[in-house]
Amino acid sequence: MTDKRSRIALVSALAALFLVTLLAAGCGGGDDADASSSDGGTLSLVAYSTPREAYEEIIPAFQDTGAGAGYDFDQSYASSGEQSRAVEAGLAADVVAFSLEPDVTRLVDAGLVDADWSKNEYDGIVTNSVVVFAVRPGNPENIQTWDDLLKEGVEVITPNPFTSGGAQWNIMAAYGAQIEQGKSDEEAIQYLRDLFIDHVPVQDKSAREALQTFAGGKGDVMLAYENEAIFAQEAGQALEYVVPDETILIENPVAVVNTSEHPDAAQAFVDYLYTPEAQAVFASKGYRPVVDGVESDFDFPDPPGLFTIADLGGWPDVRKRFFDREESVFLDIENELGVPTDD
Repeated sequence: MTDKRSRIALVSALAALFLVTLLAAGCGGGDDADASSSDGGTLSLVAYSTPREAYEEIIPAFQDTGAGAGYDFDQSYASSGEQSRAVEAGLAADVVAFSLEPDVTRLVDAGLVDADWSKNEYDGIVTNSVVVFAVRPGNPENIQTWDDLLKEGVEVITPNPFTSGGAQWNIMAAYGAQIEQGKSDEEAIQYLRDLFIDHVPVQDKSAREALQTFAGGKGDVMLAYENEAIFAQEAGQALEYVVPDETILIENPVAVVNTSEHPDAAQAFVDYLYTPEAQAVFASKGYRPVVDGVESDFDFPDPPGLFTIADLGGWPDVRKRFFDREESVFLDIENELGVPTDD
């Protein structure tokens, strides 16, 4: 009888031990699952308005890679300056993609982006474009040159340079084109005054909003990114575009925000943007790829008078002289027009 009780006790003990082992294993399995899910998360991309369609195609492709598996994305698109100021003010972001370098510099100065953000093979620039003239079908005003924008009665659509990075590229293209033609600095500034005071009827907040205004029938010509004009054509909008002989190379930066909760994944996404696959998507949307060897369906022309922002002194000097909110060339012009220069 005693042996029987002993055997029953032993079996019960072994069963209890087995149950505890199973529970422990189950708990361990739960920890593994949690660890696996913690490999993912949500990345926030804060970008300027025009590359929305490219990123909406690139992001799923990144999510199909090992580095992107398990990550969701929050995406925000608006004018470049507005987005930069929003991140500076506290808008959560893991990756920022802006129209121009100074909008990243603002975040460097705020301690939100590392000072070495541009220390890669491409100087932190992820896409290129040029400023073009978008015109009505058949180009009824025969807009071919910068001088044609000043024809009597011609209305030119371009955004507000105090909110839109695209507008600043447009303005520096117009100014630099005058310099390329041998005009003096004073003559180039006067050209800007004549253009905006006599020919620009409205200034939207972003390049995409300006495109909507033009598509709605306002204006005879729109200053635009080449890729934005291509996008409009691909979307079935009735317009053509002219690449002027003198124009500026647009350089669009991307950077990781150093307060990201997923810095490795954010950097992996930025790195992915330089792959041939991602660059091919940008090219399919009309951007000029920065990576050599990426084919495009578009025959991008080489304007004979192509220049860069560096040729005009670089962004720090250009921003101070032309777009400072306290004293600058364009502050004077906008004040004369009564156009807002705040956020």
